[in-house]
Amino acid sequence: MDTKEIFLKHVAQTSPFPLVIDVSHAEGSYIFDKSGNRYFDLISGIAVTNIGHRHPKVVQAIKDQLDRYMHVMAYGEFAQDAQSGLAKELAQLLPETLSCSYFVNSGAEAIEGALKLAKRVTGRTEIISCHKSYHGSTHGALSVSGNETKKYRYRPLLPDVKFMHFNSMEDISMITEKTAAVLVEPVQGDAGVRIGSQEFLEGLRKRCDETGTQLIFDEIQTGIGRTGKMFAFEHYQVVPDILALAKGLGGGMPIGSFISSYEKMQLFTHDPILGHITTFGGHPVNCAAAWANLRAIQEEHMLAGVEVKGQLLEQAIQTTGIKEIRRKGLMLAVEFESADLVQKIVTGCLQKGVITFWFLSCPESFRLAPPINISDRELKEAAQLIKEAIEESM
Repeated sequence: MDTKEIFLKHVAQTSPFPLVIDVSHAEGSYIFDKSGNRYFDLISGIAVTNIGHRHPKVVQAIKDQLDRYMHVMAYGEFAQDAQSGLAKELAQLLPETLSCSYFVNSGAEAIEGALKLAKRVTGRTEIISCHKSYHGSTHGALSVSGNETKKYRYRPLLPDVKFMHFNSMEDISMITEKTAAVLVEPVQGDAGVRIGSQEFLEGLRKRCDETGTQLIFDEIQTGIGRTGKMFAFEHYQVVPDILALAKGLGGGMPIGSFISSYEKMQLFTHDPILGHITTFGGHPVNCAAAWANLRAIQEEHMLAGVEVKGQLLEQAIQTTGIKEIRRKGLMLAVEFESADLVQKIVTGCLQKGVITFWFLSCPESFRLAPPINISDRELKEAAQLIKEAIEESM
């Protein structure tokens, strides 16, 4: 039985049609299979490898940490250099009100922690999220995701959850003094790169201030350089009360974080103690990788080129049949007439050696999210292959 057969038989599947690339290795903007084929990774493992596969600074940090120790204790008991260094780095990058990080294992866990913190801060239970949002697959995160097709098999979910329309100024009035938290992606990812308006995000901040509601930004996809800023909220100058990160944070390693003020985070330490707890959260190897990842982005001035590269990619794939391209930095959705056509294009791209992917909540579009440090040459070559796949699929 070869690796593919084992994968399909013994590894639990998430869909009836996995891509099934039999991975040999990955480097920079490329993934290679065991037959020697090379693929441009134009989705960065779904916005995870934002600085490419196996960035040397991240790899070295992992090796250095492995030589010292791996897991030593459940989260929050021992002082560890990698964990503390990462927390300090984030505090230096973020506003003062976002100075204290709680490290977890994934984006969904970051959302779970953020929701719990908002309830603890406010003493309220009502949560408002957005239609078409996606925040994760655990019960709490799924409860606040605005796509019923993902949820109906798993009800009942969290009570007291309501949904507003993204970018609707009218719906902001739903926020009241009963609302614990409003949870929003500054740019909706799975909905197909729906870009938050300045007016809407400012309106949320103002209404949350008026009602004592915690504003949570889910930057699991948009954070760590994806939109051309380290955090997408920097485009708007609207600061959340709680920030959730994951995906691109770890440079390819699994880590998430929810971040708020020191005073708010202290609420988890009493009444009851261990108000939020994780065994593997803040794993030293993952923290070392994340810390090196953040330093690499800054030291190599990667953010400066994101918007230019995004414009280059958007222009280079323009061809017949495209209804719309929605883009923020290097986060793109390319929309067509039908989901069937998108499926053909994604398959065609793969056959040409370019990995793209669809959106679960927006199947008539496909996503592009290449590494933010991809070279212009690589971007142009991959874009030409995408353009050819589109034209051949029409």
